[in-house]
Amino acid sequence: KQWYQRRVRVLEMNTRLQVEHPITECITGVDIVEEMLRVAAGKPLSYTQDDIGIKGWAVECRVYAEDPVRYLPSIGLLTKYIEPSVAENTADDGVRCDSGIVEGSSISIHYDPMICKLVTFAPTRREAIRKMEAALDDYVIDGITHNTPLLREILGNEAFLSGNVNTKFLEEEYPGGFSGAPLTTSQRAELYPALVALHHNKANRAAGPESYKYVVTGDGEERGEVTVTVSKDGTCAVSLEGQTVTVTPQGGIHEPLQKFTLDGGREVTLQQLEFNGVTHSIRYRCCRKDFTIVTPLQQRFMDAMPEKPVVDTSNLLLSPMPGSVSMISVEEGDEVLEGTEVAVIVAMKMNNSLKAPKSGKIKKIWASVGDVVDGDQKILEFH
Repeated sequence: KQWYQRRVRVLEMNTRLQVEHPITECITGVDIVEEMLRVAAGKPLSYTQDDIGIKGWAVECRVYAEDPVRYLPSIGLLTKYIEPSVAENTADDGVRCDSGIVEGSSISIHYDPMICKLVTFAPTRREAIRKMEAALDDYVIDGITHNTPLLREILGNEAFLSGNVNTKFLEEEYPGGFSGAPLTTSQRAELYPALVALHHNKANRAAGPESYKYVVTGDGEERGEVTVTVSKDGTCAVSLEGQTVTVTPQGGIHEPLQKFTLDGGREVTLQQLEFNGVTHSIRYRCCRKDFTIVTPLQQRFMDAMPEKPVVDTSNLLLSPMPGSVSMISVEEGDEVLEGTEVAVIVAMKMNNSLKAPKSGKIKKIWASVGDVVDGDQKILEFH
């Protein structure tokens, strides 16, 4: 019989170090890489099966330069990069960050966009998860889009916490896709005081110990009116919706990571991205949020300003990601049907087919084969 007439059986041999190997190392204490090098040098393993035990729990997050909403890669320069501290590690409890980049590194379209394997380990599963939440909050990655908001959201998901997970987890828990984590009531109650205290300390550094009023408006969040009373020791009493919280800032106001203690106990971590005197762009629980904080008089003026018109892009085909244009299969004047492939973008060694979003005639072709394009750059325009 010819080979194609026989029953073919294929056994995959994956004889390499797995990306999850830090989990094994953290809970067994075995340095797998060292043992692989020993074997490669012709030496025996330094332990037997009876020597290996399992101690504690470990959690690994694969941090990617990837849009967590569209699951598409992101490229660019790491303009700010600070890994979580591992200084407090012990044999049973700590944080591990396996990465191959530094601040100033470039994420290109040619390679896998993984930034690091972030691992936490602790005596219990819940402790390891809490440590991972704190590590992600302390992980500063700017210049590119990354998936830490989705990772941080999953860690607090009830199904994940209970261990009730399977390969359809994302499909079942986020049927419409992940679109960012909206603030809960308790999260809003801790974010607003910390953010307003940060704003006051940056915008009114020379102000004396007295009370100030602000209006806070954020992404899809209800407008909040806040009163701040500053003490001589730098602590702020922040009143919001009838509740007063004492906020104690930790560290300098220009540090990328801002930490605050609320009422002497809870700790809140914010990452500063941009501040122009009125608008704050921050990360809270890894999600980017933009807030405007102004005085009541300033808010009255802003309310009277006309809204900016929304740009209509319904007649444009935009590149969904950075990449290289490998094919354009239409010409100007061609009639196409909705869903017809009109171009191909190559990114991260994968072909990404771009299809016509609507039926119509091609008005203008904005890109050429071989062009390197950014995400949301114009490719085609329709009549």
